[in-house]
Amino acid sequence: MTVSTIEMTRIDGSQGTFRDDELSRLREALAGETLFPGDDGFAEATLTWNGMVASTPAMVAQPSSAEDVAAIIDYARQRNLLVGIRGGGHNIAGTSIAPGGLTIDMSLMRAVAVDPQRRLVHAQPGCVLGDVDKATQGHGLATVLGFVSETGLAGLTLGGGWGYLTRQFGWTVDNLEEVEIVTADGKVRTANADSNSDLYWAIRGGGGNFGVVTRFTYRLHEVGPMVTAGLAAWSADRAGEILRAYKEITEAAPPELTLASLLRMAPPAPFVPQEWHGKPIVAMVACYTGDQTDDALAPIRALPDPVVNTIGEMPYVGLQSMLNANEPKGPHRYWKTEFLPELANGFIEAFRTGAVRLTSPMSQSVIFHLGGALNEKAQDDGAVGNRDAHYISGFSGTWAPGAPAEPHIEWVRSSWDAIRPYSTGGNYVNFQLVDDDHQRLQAAYGDNYNRLREVKAQYDPHNFFRVNRNIPPAV
Repeated sequence: MTVSTIEMTRIDGSQGTFRDDELSRLREALAGETLFPGDDGFAEATLTWNGMVASTPAMVAQPSSAEDVAAIIDYARQRNLLVGIRGGGHNIAGTSIAPGGLTIDMSLMRAVAVDPQRRLVHAQPGCVLGDVDKATQGHGLATVLGFVSETGLAGLTLGGGWGYLTRQFGWTVDNLEEVEIVTADGKVRTANADSNSDLYWAIRGGGGNFGVVTRFTYRLHEVGPMVTAGLAAWSADRAGEILRAYKEITEAAPPELTLASLLRMAPPAPFVPQEWHGKPIVAMVACYTGDQTDDALAPIRALPDPVVNTIGEMPYVGLQSMLNANEPKGPHRYWKTEFLPELANGFIEAFRTGAVRLTSPMSQSVIFHLGGALNEKAQDDGAVGNRDAHYISGFSGTWAPGAPAEPHIEWVRSSWDAIRPYSTGGNYVNFQLVDDDHQRLQAAYGDNYNRLREVKAQYDPHNFFRVNRNIPPAV
């Protein structure tokens, strides 16, 4: 598309008018693409997972290399343009899109290279989790990623990252060996434990505040290709009983066993009996990667009268995509979550009371088991912090575009308020929304927050990377 002029938002919020000859300078500098509203591919490049926070940039730049990224940053910095970075578009706060500004869409950079001898995987920032799992599972290896395979790799990692393997191997960033990153000055840097170590510390949990990562290198572990996994569900009338059993099972679980518990309406999935479609259930989602001769899931099987029980041997990549159908792009979503040190009896009752008040067939309430290796790392090993977390819990309101938002938001907030007294005081930055204030952002990092501001001042003193859960530079 050729444009004669275009209005673009600057960092200070003002509008600037740019002529085609000015815009062409960026086009000519890139091996990748530039897109404008109406161009083929523009809608896809600006689509976000949470329809509630959808916004539109004036321009999209799609780099194909670190050099392209550096050229885009130089161009935008010299013109004081508001810039956002989009990896997989899965961010719930929608902060990957710069409204009226320039969005850097990383979708052309989606290569994965596995080094099975060194047990490393190198992945570009446009990857989704399934890209990495598919490549590494070909060698019977995996790293710690999330549990929806369409999630963007970059956003998950930079916020800390957790999933079914966290109890064995820690946060995703505990397994991040190195990054290639373009900082606000347009320089391409390598950050690891020995080079730019302060930057390496900060990007392991500090989000997109410090630059655009163009390569992630992760440590791999022997996992799969088959694991014991699946879902078991019971009538939500038995929520108190099942949640107490979940508490007992997780407190005694080996690190190879991870369980999530959730309350929702049963989806119309082929493995769910038709008479239960749309009815409230309480479920456990299991992943066991230990010795397959051990019956680690016997306590779940012992719970009587399940509505459905699919737990058995399955491919690890199948487990990683099992929940995809429940997480499509486009619906409106509103979440609130907390890290927990334990499952106190008072918490279980407060969680159950809120969870059974579901407001839509797509909404759900979740407890996810953490702990294990996450608690064993040094507290200052990466900005992600929160080493005292043993569980994460919260409420997810999800509804169709055009439906009233208030009932779902009220349900989430009131249910969340009831469990907050049981929190560690910390929360997961990747689950924050635009209405979470700066105090909540600070709570996500705790004692690491001031150090993050100091690193920000060193690498981005003018807060060029601000379309995110923003950490301002120290003055």
